[in-house]
Amino acid sequence: MKKFIFLMVCLMVAIESYAQKIKVACVGNSITYGAYVANREQNCFPVQLQAWLGEEYEIVNFGVSGTTALCEGLYPYVETEQYRRSLDYNPDVVIIKLGTNDANHRNDKWRANFGHDYRKLVDVYRNLPSRPRVILMTPVRCFLQSNQDQVICKEIIPVIEQTAYERNLDIINLHNIFGDKWVEYLMTDRLHPSSIGAGDIVEKIYSYLSVVPSRKADVVGRFAIKPKREFNFHGYKGYEFDNEGVRYYIVEPHQVAEGNPWIWRARFWGHEPQTDIDLLERGFHLTYCEVGDLYGSPKAVERWDTFYKLAVKAGLNRKTVLEGMSRGGLIIYNWAVKNLSKVACIYGDAPVMDLKSWPIGEGKYRGDAGCIKTMMAAYGFTDIAGAKAWQKNPVNHAKQFAKSDVALIHVVGDADEIVPVDENTTIFEKALTSYGGKMTVIHKAGVNHHPHSLNNPKPIVDFILKATGYSHNRCTHPVPGNEYRSAAGWSKGSEWHSVAKDIEHTLEGRNLRLLLLGNSITQGFGGNRQLVTHKVGKQAMDNALGKDVWESAGISGDRTQHLLWRIKNGNYNHCNPENVVITIGVNNVVAGDDPELIAEGIVACAEEARRQMPSSRIILFGLLPAGLEAQSSTRAACDKIHSILATKKIKGVEYINPTEWFVQPDGTLRKELYAGDYLHLSGAGYQMWSEKIAELISK
Repeated sequence: MKKFIFLMVCLMVAIESYAQKIKVACVGNSITYGAYVANREQNCFPVQLQAWLGEEYEIVNFGVSGTTALCEGLYPYVETEQYRRSLDYNPDVVIIKLGTNDANHRNDKWRANFGHDYRKLVDVYRNLPSRPRVILMTPVRCFLQSNQDQVICKEIIPVIEQTAYERNLDIINLHNIFGDKWVEYLMTDRLHPSSIGAGDIVEKIYSYLSVVPSRKADVVGRFAIKPKREFNFHGYKGYEFDNEGVRYYIVEPHQVAEGNPWIWRARFWGHEPQTDIDLLERGFHLTYCEVGDLYGSPKAVERWDTFYKLAVKAGLNRKTVLEGMSRGGLIIYNWAVKNLSKVACIYGDAPVMDLKSWPIGEGKYRGDAGCIKTMMAAYGFTDIAGAKAWQKNPVNHAKQFAKSDVALIHVVGDADEIVPVDENTTIFEKALTSYGGKMTVIHKAGVNHHPHSLNNPKPIVDFILKATGYSHNRCTHPVPGNEYRSAAGWSKGSEWHSVAKDIEHTLEGRNLRLLLLGNSITQGFGGNRQLVTHKVGKQAMDNALGKDVWESAGISGDRTQHLLWRIKNGNYNHCNPENVVITIGVNNVVAGDDPELIAEGIVACAEEARRQMPSSRIILFGLLPAGLEAQSSTRAACDKIHSILATKKIKGVEYINPTEWFVQPDGTLRKELYAGDYLHLSGAGYQMWSEKIAELISK
């Protein structure tokens, strides 16, 4: 009887737990379904999203290949069984990703009805008994050699944005997620994302859903001036204000982030807005104060002072992010240098940093008579000599910024003929460095003044999020990998999940002296695994330790977050390893993750290994050095990570920096130990490494 009661209690708890899960319906076409994705059942984006969001969510894939939002298209989604099932599911959240097939030329004769049919579909979900949160997603870029992407941009996305605006619905921009150049490993057929591409989609959805809401979100309602009009900014509600003839704009995010962060754009409102849109998705307000005809003059600074006071009084954060394109660089730096404590970050995009360069044209640019005249009037210069002698240009402020904690990032075209890099950003960067400051400069090779920004603004957005304290450390977020390429050193048809399962099978029923955990460099040892084809280091480790007493649990492409997931879920302790060696992190470096964040991910892997394998000796190498020259950016990141790891005290874990084994006295890599990419090891490299490991674990 007691046993029965106990089982009933457990059942009731399980039912209650299930009932409390947030039910998410993923509605869409083949991209939602997972067409052309290796191991679709594990790697389509709804399943990957489940891993990211965890057990609190239940995510169901209702995608159907080839479907349209059009009710009279070639294959209307509303005529499918999955559509009816999605309604019966009565979800708490609906993620709608339709529109790609509606833009196909085969649906031309019905496309005029897209707006009506799309809104009708959205309203059906909005009016379900569960009253779900509806999230609209724009189509990803189509790289097929047709006009399909033009139709997506001109006809499909505007309808989705207008629907989000009119109905005050969440919206996620996916169109820029893969940039403007086709990359095969992200989109195998120029239309459908691969498993890796699906992972990028999931990370964007997760970031959107992870915004911690503000407790004081109504900035517009508390603004001292009443809005003149409301407008649609890419699916978000924007408001125009008039303060004695000076135009202000404020755009509200759908979910305001805690702390009310904001980005303040200077000049060229709405031009290349992808960074602004991404930050709106992350809960930032977007603002603007018109000073375009004042060229960063003291009058412009006064005008910005007024707006800042109004914005902060209305509830926006006391520290702002300044964004200046072209001549906008003048005002963001001239205002910031007088208000350093009020600025978290500056994003300059081909920014003017010196009036002599533009508009005067004392260097490579020929000058602009009309702009010169306007600039002279704004500053009150009586002659051009006075303008040239002006010593309060942004380039003259380097020392103040070097001594401040304002984070700086510039994006520049190296072929810029209007605002030449070497007359603006380069001069400022050199001066800043001489005073001990630093900045990030993203160079676009062969690009002139236009186009501004980056088509996929992720590097810019990540920099801003870190500078403002809103970044999420994906390096410590345990998720499965999504690699699928045969070039990863796997047998044909293998992908991440099958390779991970192969490791578990290989470890079953064994008692090992050594278990190696890591990425492709560790995978190169090979071991007894069936799906690994490249085992350049196997003989070396056999010679050092003996056959069948060790095993490699490395997976090509793995980053810290993927190894962390495997350690949590891979049952690796079943092989009772005496020693565990962890070498992970270089793929995070290659992916552009920040060294501090990577170090946190490495530590998380070591700590989890300690928990999962309590009887093993845990040895943490961190990562092997990569990048031929000591001064290379890759090597600098590796060295930075090791300098951080050296300060960590991880209970029950031995940390050893292996860098000195692989480098020469001058800091360059020992070439004979590496393959041609100066990342992966040669046979000689595995030989040396095996001997070092054997010597270490014998102590």
